[in-house]
Amino acid sequence: MAKYTPMMEQYLRIKADYQDAFLFFRLGDFYEMFFEDAINAARELEITLTKRDAGQEDPIPMCGIPYHSAANYIKNLIEKGYKVAICEQVEDPKEAKGVVKREVVQLITPGTVMESNMLNEKNNNYIASLSHFEDGSYVIVYNDLSTGENRIALISHGWDAVIHELYNQPIKEIVISSNLPEESQQQLRDRLQVTLSYQDEVNFNAEYRNLCEKLNDERLMKAFSRLLNYIQHTQKRSLDHLQQAEIIELANHLSLDMYSKRNLELTETILRKGKQGSLLWVLDKTVTAMGSRMLKKWLERPLLVREQIEERLNTVEGFYQGFIERDSLREILKSVYDLERLSGRISYGNVNGRDLIQLKKSLEKIPVLKETLKHFNHKQIDKLAESLVFPEHIVSLLDISLVDDPPVSIKEGSIIKDGYHQQLDTYRDASRNGKQWIAELEKKEKQDTKIKSLKIGYNRVFGYYIEVTKANLHLLPEGRYERKQTLTNAERFITPELKEKEQLILEAEEKSVELEYNLFIEIREQIKEYIPELQYLADVVSKIDVLQAFATVSEANNFKRPRFVDQHLAIKNGRHPVVEQVMKDGSFVPNDIKLDKERSILLITGPNMSGKSTYMRQLALTVIMGQIGCFVPCEEADLIIFDQIFTRIGAADDLVSGQSTFMVEMLEAKHALSNATDRSLILLDEIGRGTSTYDGMALAQAIVEYIHHHLQAKTLFSTHYHELTTLENSLETLKNVHVRAEEFEGNVVFLHQVKDGAADESYGIHVAKLAELPIALIDRASEILHQLENSEKSPTQPEKKSSSGQLSFFEEEKPIKALDTNSKQDDKIIADLKDLNLLEMTPLDALNELYRLQKKVQK
Repeated sequence: MAKYTPMMEQYLRIKADYQDAFLFFRLGDFYEMFFEDAINAARELEITLTKRDAGQEDPIPMCGIPYHSAANYIKNLIEKGYKVAICEQVEDPKEAKGVVKREVVQLITPGTVMESNMLNEKNNNYIASLSHFEDGSYVIVYNDLSTGENRIALISHGWDAVIHELYNQPIKEIVISSNLPEESQQQLRDRLQVTLSYQDEVNFNAEYRNLCEKLNDERLMKAFSRLLNYIQHTQKRSLDHLQQAEIIELANHLSLDMYSKRNLELTETILRKGKQGSLLWVLDKTVTAMGSRMLKKWLERPLLVREQIEERLNTVEGFYQGFIERDSLREILKSVYDLERLSGRISYGNVNGRDLIQLKKSLEKIPVLKETLKHFNHKQIDKLAESLVFPEHIVSLLDISLVDDPPVSIKEGSIIKDGYHQQLDTYRDASRNGKQWIAELEKKEKQDTKIKSLKIGYNRVFGYYIEVTKANLHLLPEGRYERKQTLTNAERFITPELKEKEQLILEAEEKSVELEYNLFIEIREQIKEYIPELQYLADVVSKIDVLQAFATVSEANNFKRPRFVDQHLAIKNGRHPVVEQVMKDGSFVPNDIKLDKERSILLITGPNMSGKSTYMRQLALTVIMGQIGCFVPCEEADLIIFDQIFTRIGAADDLVSGQSTFMVEMLEAKHALSNATDRSLILLDEIGRGTSTYDGMALAQAIVEYIHHHLQAKTLFSTHYHELTTLENSLETLKNVHVRAEEFEGNVVFLHQVKDGAADESYGIHVAKLAELPIALIDRASEILHQLENSEKSPTQPEKKSSSGQLSFFEEEKPIKALDTNSKQDDKIIADLKDLNLLEMTPLDALNELYRLQKKVQK
């Protein structure tokens, strides 16, 4: 069998080290792919698949893309979760002996992209690493390569806690050890929809010791090293912008599991998976991209420390009151570009001239931003102003070095200002004024030699020359003219002066471009030394932006500052911050809510579509808004600082895990019951609807009782089982509330008002009518309902085990003995039976009482 060509053998050697990536192999002006890469790339990128002779009997599959347009193709593959290895020529083809040397200069992965066209400016792009230790703990490390951010979380509560933590972050890629159990790996792929990468070799790099100053745990160091090793392996360049690793103190943040984040639609909606319609959509009145990213991080990790919350609220109040100054502040912030990602690009080496001009313009706004903040005359805002340090040295360097409107490319010149570098000015002078200088030299030579026919010319072989006819040779001064070429009727000469200028003129353009590139790199390297200063500045500006955004949205929507208390929660005329934005006609109906030690569980009844779920969600969103330091949608609010929020709202299945809606419901309920404390908020909506009526009712009641007896967590529990309202009589801290609805001319009218007490009807058929189900169906349902409501079930025939094998709500029937009218016990039973007011009892009350009396008879 014939061997492969030397070039193809080179390709195969390199590809062997990058089996899980598309290898973009540079050949001239193209990146080419071969074998399976070519087949898969042609399919994914919708490009032509062809063949190439590679020294074998049969040609091999091949496809290619132009080098200059590779960015969009790479973006396409990365967005689909693939990796791309960029293989470049690393030696001059003119100097190569045999095949030009090539090597991979960068591995682009979903979690390590740096190119601006692949990044969403308002979202972080996290890569994470996951490490598992013998004591059962896990360490998660987050890195955003585009900003340099590093954060570390220690998880001690098992695998489920790991999944919940990872789910709540915008992660594109997770780096793991290859010995992580395959079942766990599959869960990461399926539940999180991320790219998995492997890094088994974990070596601490002393070069990054400064990043680890806060890590005093061997587990944290090892986990951090895993991610650093992977980033170094893939990026193959200096990463000076990486920031010191920050430990995420989970105990200082309100915990939101993945169910709650999804159900509450904090950052994206359940249905459309988009920002519009989420809480983030309402609150994001930030002006800068880095401010928007910080807001999202705050929203995903609300605070637990009261002092930190109050400090934010104080600042928001200052911005709220200074509305005129706030408008000026917002205008200034509009001129501030993304300092975080500009810093990352400077360090990474893919910054261009326009990026640095953006940096200069942004930094020039710092003094005026600082002055504007002082006009608020507010203690907390003054502290923010003092945190802003104007990096004058950077602005000065950029001002004297770069033109105001540089090209995108840094390899084509026209970047550096005149006067910045003497040699560059000389090159430019030669390039711009070369012809003029030649013309002036020709004029001068004619005057000096008195030869009117003397001329200066140029050709590619001999360069510049002075041509003198043979008849005038005797007029040339001796010693200064050096013969260069002899013609039939003339001689061509060169002078030292022309020779010197010739070199400058011919090389000026090439040398100018090369020098400009080197000068730009020098400028970039100088600025790189100040990256920590720029990153700190970016952090302060981001905080200012988020806090002014809170003030802006609070003023626009009449949000009020909450008070934080220890024992009770009381909200007057609370509103749902998102729903009221959607209902722009101002028709949203506000409601009060009160929770305290005597009223810790609210059992909410009312018809479907009446607003039970909205009422529950608005409480959770109000709590979250308060604990991130924003004003809240109400007239007044006394809030408790909750440690966790658990929600089960809305029907959803989990097709990935093969779980039904009811199973998901039970798992979410189990998660809440297993992890909640007396400082938690639990929101459970229509628990038990996924199974039979009695099963569902039994589960719902048991869950409410469990929360009451064992957790004492503040709880909102909505239900369509009206029978559960009797629990108010047996559970001390449970109170009934209902959402009002009234029937008018055969139709239900939803009033959306939450009042104390239980609802009297479900109005289910009325809701079906509103949904415009067929009239015949509505009429038949009404007929069936009437029959059911008027039917009587024999008290001696309790419901038995169903044909499906489902257990009855009651025990198996036992024979009932005849009553003895002479028995005192039987007299008591008869008296109790006579005293029952059946018209005032719910069906569940009646069944429970009947069951009690039956048990007495059977004794």
